[in-house]
Amino acid sequence: MSVQALIVDPEAPDAMRIAEVAEPTIGPTEALIEVHHISLNRGDLNDARSGRIPPGGVLGSDAAGVVTEASRDRSGLGVGARVVALAQGAFAERIAVEVDSVAEVPESVDLSEAAALPVAGLAALRALRAAGPLLGRRVLITGASGGVGRFAVQLAARAGAHVIASVGSVARAQGLAERGADEVVVGLDGLEQPVHVVLDNVGGPQLVAAWRLLAPGGSLQSIGWTSGEPAVFPPYSTIGPPKSISSFLNQGDAAEELSTLVGLVADRSLSVGIGWRGPWKQFAEAAEMLRGRRVNGKAVLDVRA
Repeated sequence: MSVQALIVDPEAPDAMRIAEVAEPTIGPTEALIEVHHISLNRGDLNDARSGRIPPGGVLGSDAAGVVTEASRDRSGLGVGARVVALAQGAFAERIAVEVDSVAEVPESVDLSEAAALPVAGLAALRALRAAGPLLGRRVLITGASGGVGRFAVQLAARAGAHVIASVGSVARAQGLAERGADEVVVGLDGLEQPVHVVLDNVGGPQLVAAWRLLAPGGSLQSIGWTSGEPAVFPPYSTIGPPKSISSFLNQGDAAEELSTLVGLVADRSLSVGIGWRGPWKQFAEAAEMLRGRRVNGKAVLDVRA
């Protein structure tokens, strides 16, 4: 038995192709999920080329679908449950996932929307929680038009922050004010007043500029590095009143936080911006759009029609 999956192939365009892989088998604390939708992230494109996932390895982390085999220890959801999962090797027709990284999706939430939540939604939620209380604080989100950024804008606004959304161009600002941004700026132009929290998705010179804006006692979470450029700090940039910069990685159990995100989507407190959607056979088109920064929000691929 085999399933189709999106794998790493250094010889293929974009170093990715769809191929047959072995049918997954579940361990005692895993469920088998029939995947209906996946969400492609820039990190997946990097994984295909960087060697982090070896040739033949299955890509991806974001998936939503239906449980077809429950965990043997009965710790997870039952057969037929609609679910979203954060799972290594998620880009396949069927996947085995630890139940502590699976959350149920109510009928009121489309599975295609749920598929967009794990990597980007968890990054936004976790980074903001790490920043501490946000009520009344100035929160700067760079790369705000991307998947993480759009979720972060909404979650920060919901927590009572004054949200500043930074984008790469005027065209990429669309919809951010409606999602809760108090200010929308291109780059960091015109920003002079200090900020208390930075969620940086861009890296490079913009990270350095955001660091200069950070108020004493403030924190900067380095979530992404879409610029691909080095961040060069002038001498003495890190000398002065205490403030912090932290690296970020999505890791650990995700079920509870995924349930929180799904609940917010269900009660319309959080909207999922899908900027590209199509059959998963068109992954190359989605990859090109992501690499060219032409997707506002998330790229979702349909595995099952």
